[in-house]
Amino acid sequence: MSSLSASIPAEDGCGGAGVRAKRGRLRGLVFDMDGTLTVPVIDFGAMYRAVLGEEGYAAHRAARASAGGVDILHHIESWAPQEQQRAYEIIAHFERQGLDRLQIMPGASELCRYLDSRQIRRGLITRNVNMAVDIFHQRFGMEFVPALSREFRPYKPDPAPLLHICSIWDVPPSEVMMIGDSLRDDVVCGKRAGAFTCLLDETGRYGSPDSYTDDIRPDFKVSSLSQVLSLLETHFDLMPQPQTT
Repeated sequence: MSSLSASIPAEDGCGGAGVRAKRGRLRGLVFDMDGTLTVPVIDFGAMYRAVLGEEGYAAHRAARASAGGVDILHHIESWAPQEQQRAYEIIAHFERQGLDRLQIMPGASELCRYLDSRQIRRGLITRNVNMAVDIFHQRFGMEFVPALSREFRPYKPDPAPLLHICSIWDVPPSEVMMIGDSLRDDVVCGKRAGAFTCLLDETGRYGSPDSYTDDIRPDFKVSSLSQVLSLLETHFDLMPQPQTT
């Protein structure tokens, strides 16, 4: 994807395969929403159990342990229409509960102000619904353009939404970074599109990047959004968007 190798220097608080010697060019950042720009509040285990049933949920956990898990949205698409409707209603119920407790992720506001000061574009890709994106924009007073919800098909980890944003920006994917808290959705989406990738791993649940397979290994790994700012200044030449007259 890029001649730059992976990760942030260890002294910045992140693990990885080494310090990048060559600086990249960056014109835009694309963020995941739930668990990246907002604090995780949805109980996905309970949601999956409600959608799949106990046996289905047990099979999901077994598949996740052996091969990365089942993508529940893709899984539901293979069901009969009536079963799909029931599943989507359950998911919507959990998502509405999440909206009631929506909180901005620490460091998100500061990072957005920094990007604005450098005139760097920011976009958003989420597997949540458009209503959640609208509430996020309204509640926290920050805007991501474009902001693609799961109404845009195909959704992550397919690279289509990220490539769509790059097309709107008229920027090559090689000058864009995808930032998210999921290896299987966000990092894979970015890698397939040919963008830089940054994994947000607040709790260390993903362990060392040295243990990742090539298809899910991010270019960078951070434990907070505040670390993204130093990452950008250390490893990239930030290219402001052209001014319109």
